[in-house]
Amino acid sequence: MNIKEAKIQIQNAMKAYFTKDAHGNYIIPIERQRPIFLLGAPGIGKTAIMEQVASELGVGLVAYSMTHHTRQSALGLPFIQRKTYGGKEYDVSEYTMSEIIASVYDMMEQTGVKEGILFLDEINCVSETLAPSMLQFLQYKIFGKHRVPDGWIVVTAGNPPEYNNSVREFDIVTWDRLKRIDVEADYSVWKEYAYAKGTHASIMSYLEIKKGDFYKIETTVDGKSFVTARGWSDLSDMIKLYEMHGITVDEMLIAQYLQNKRIAKDFAVYYDLFNKYKSDYQIDQILNGKASAEIKNRAKSARFDERLALLGLMIDGIALELRNLYEHEKTILQLRQLLPSINQTWKTKQNTDFSATIDRQIKDIHGIIEKGKQASSLSPENISVYYQTISFFEEVNKLFLDQQPEKPVEAAALLKLLFENQLKALKKSAKSVGAKMSNIFKFCNEVFPDGNELLILVTELTINRYSAHFVSRYGCDEYYANNKELLFYDRHKEIVRELDSLDLNLNFDD
Repeated sequence: MNIKEAKIQIQNAMKAYFTKDAHGNYIIPIERQRPIFLLGAPGIGKTAIMEQVASELGVGLVAYSMTHHTRQSALGLPFIQRKTYGGKEYDVSEYTMSEIIASVYDMMEQTGVKEGILFLDEINCVSETLAPSMLQFLQYKIFGKHRVPDGWIVVTAGNPPEYNNSVREFDIVTWDRLKRIDVEADYSVWKEYAYAKGTHASIMSYLEIKKGDFYKIETTVDGKSFVTARGWSDLSDMIKLYEMHGITVDEMLIAQYLQNKRIAKDFAVYYDLFNKYKSDYQIDQILNGKASAEIKNRAKSARFDERLALLGLMIDGIALELRNLYEHEKTILQLRQLLPSINQTWKTKQNTDFSATIDRQIKDIHGIIEKGKQASSLSPENISVYYQTISFFEEVNKLFLDQQPEKPVEAAALLKLLFENQLKALKKSAKSVGAKMSNIFKFCNEVFPDGNELLILVTELTINRYSAHFVSRYGCDEYYANNKELLFYDRHKEIVRELDSLDLNLNFDD
């Protein structure tokens, strides 16, 4: 199965394992909760989906690579304990708590999170001294004398032996203790994640042209040659930082992440070409509905790969605005939950130290962020929303310092004023993004009236969670019009399935 299907399987298993009876006990006791084992090639996103699952379910995540552990660190260090048996004293070997188990308890103590995931990567590469203890752990969740706390689900991962020389084959007894999930690389699934992460547009459009280069592992005379999903993702991050600092992105950099000489060279050439398109096509002019006749004529006569690059550039031109708009909405929803209680505090207690109330709110949110980071229970997106909320409250305090409100009603009025300003800014941003999205469609309808480009555009906007949310929330006449036209063709069955799965009444809290 692909990584998205694996993620659903993990979430379903966790919901089942977390189910309690009427007395508050887990229906499936911890010793019968089979650990999940993700088996798949390296770099396809096994670790990434564990972070997503933890943040989406709001539980903790403690992750370890088992290749780093010896028997002593995993089971604990031995020490001599004096005990009495039958009236006689004996020296008995005891063990300190496992470093791994201790980390779970540490997280619970520091964050207050009571349920979570203990993720053990490369579990089929454990050292020879630790291997005999793994069967006991997989069945009873025990390292040494200490058990994984109730409420913590064990998920493990590993690579097949053809990818890792250190892999130890599991026997049937061990396999019979695991929920095995075989995971394969899937470009279409990765693309959804890539859009959400903001993967560089050059990578997205290159892989749309050369999907076969997305994931490749080969054995050559020079050794292993490979490109993985992780490699593309990490390269994207580095390209964006290099561009930010004005550093040249060249083949030497690209080859550090794409360890296949042919693909690294091909992408390096494409990246330079992509930047030329970015300059030549004046994307801002297209987004603002002011594309010149020269640009339109060039697009009409362009090869298909150049057209794909142009589509990628146009979508990328609104991508950041779409994401910011999405996070701004979530910030406003969060403020709607917080502001009434602040007003009520001022009214009930007749509190005139208004800034102190806001300071406490800021401190509380900082605490949520820190605990969420420690527990890996907050996504980067949610962390960004919390920081935007903090920025709002900091603006509130600046306004209080300037206006010096003396009564709760005066403080509440200033709070309302700033909140209404947030709503106005949101509406202004939505209007701007909507106009740019419409201009993209108008440009494509004029330049590519009979080609596949409109199909690709609708498909990409549907896959991208931020543009899909925008359309479902604010609408886009051109999107719906082109969607309706495309539905008449049998060759568009795939886009039909995507559109059917799009919830146009999407609850923003989901």
